[in-house]
Amino acid sequence: MSAMFKHTAFVALLLTQWLNYPEPGVPRLPNGRVDLSAKAPQTHDGKPDLSGVWQTEIETPEMIASRSKDEAAKLIVPGDDPTTFSRYFFNILADFAAADAPMTASTREYMQKIGERKAGNPSGLCLPHGLPQADLMSYAPFKIVQTPTVIAVLYELDNNFRQIYMDGRSLPKDLNPTWGGYSVGRWEGDTLVVDTRGLQPNWLDRAGNYYSETAHVVERFTPLSNDAIRYEVTIEDPNVFTRPWTISMPLYRRLEPNARLLEYPCVEFVEEFVYGDARKQQLVKHWEGDSIVIDITRRMRVRPVGER
Repeated sequence: MSAMFKHTAFVALLLTQWLNYPEPGVPRLPNGRVDLSAKAPQTHDGKPDLSGVWQTEIETPEMIASRSKDEAAKLIVPGDDPTTFSRYFFNILADFAAADAPMTASTREYMQKIGERKAGNPSGLCLPHGLPQADLMSYAPFKIVQTPTVIAVLYELDNNFRQIYMDGRSLPKDLNPTWGGYSVGRWEGDTLVVDTRGLQPNWLDRAGNYYSETAHVVERFTPLSNDAIRYEVTIEDPNVFTRPWTISMPLYRRLEPNARLLEYPCVEFVEEFVYGDARKQQLVKHWEGDSIVIDITRRMRVRPVGER
């Protein structure tokens, strides 16, 4: 089978599926619709139950209309739709004037050097997103699975996950850095407070803002209703920033009946965009603006189970 693809087509992915099976624990009206006036659900021990499929708020039409072409150019994959991204996805310091951003002198010098370049973003190399970038992907949902001793967060994007331990343990003193870090949580009233250290140095957004191995991230999840959470994250990193700083945004429950996550791997076409120039025989025949045109000839078959 031979086909011609534009790289811009690869981002049109289904993000959820709806099966004919009701999600348990979601308050519903007699007609089966979600009860938007219901209070936030609670677990058997009286704590807020955050379980469910959630998604970061998509920007208002006014914010989307105000974006420049330069902002859209920060996307690592040509053809992505900038209307589906949070402003913090583009620039996590969007709430600050450029001169007031809490960067150290060396960080500010580094950011001026890299400017608006796209190269070097770890996610563009199919590496995992760090915190809180994984929570800022407003085009991809994530699922919270809550138990009394551990809370798991499953990200549709790149099939990543993280674990938040709720059993009273302290963070290890000698941490081997990981992409998701080490997280422990506690309840302050109805607010889940998550303390994370041991993060692998990573980008915070598409602009190139970043944190180092000394980063300390504190997240606060406060239920506002059955279908809304106020998400606050404070980032502290003395190697990069002059002081701790905080951003806040709402998270919304996916209200479609029986929302589920789908697999969303880092696909070969993204790898082609990044590494394609290393091929002996190029798949990229030509460019059309910021889009690459790939010509692929491949025999499609299903390998029988057990065949090596």
